[in-house]
Amino acid sequence: MAGLPVPVHGVRVAFQYICCGPFARLTADFEPPGDGGEPEIVNTVPDVLLPAEYLPAIRAGLLEGLDGVAACVRITDGRHHEVDSSEYGFKMAGRMAGRAALVGAGLLPPEEAEQLTKVTWPGKPGLTDGQGQRPGR
Repeated sequence: MAGLPVPVHGVRVAFQYICCGPFARLTADFEPPGDGGEPEIVNTVPDVLLPAEYLPAIRAGLLEGLDGVAACVRITDGRHHEVDSSEYGFKMAGRMAGRAALVGAGLLPPEEAEQLTKVTWPGKPGLTDGQGQRPGR
């Protein structure tokens, strides 16, 4: 299994539809894998902000998004909504975060960032400031 070659910090996902539907927010830092070369996912967010029931879905989404690339992932922030959050939403958020890490590490072409409209990270192609914000927002 190949490993993430460089760190990608501050990947933010805000997955939600207008009005209602899946709601999931998370922020994660991605690092190259440790000595064992295996993926590692650590959650540092309190359960009140990101309930543990969503962690398996986040993990599944991250592994799917990383597409076989090993990384150490630290979930540093997250939010849920009591009505609109679901395992599906958090799995999709994890998948998008993993894809963003691959783009940020140079393992996917920069054009892939255009498909990650709900994800920001420092250095995201097409963004002008270092905070991952689109111009005018």
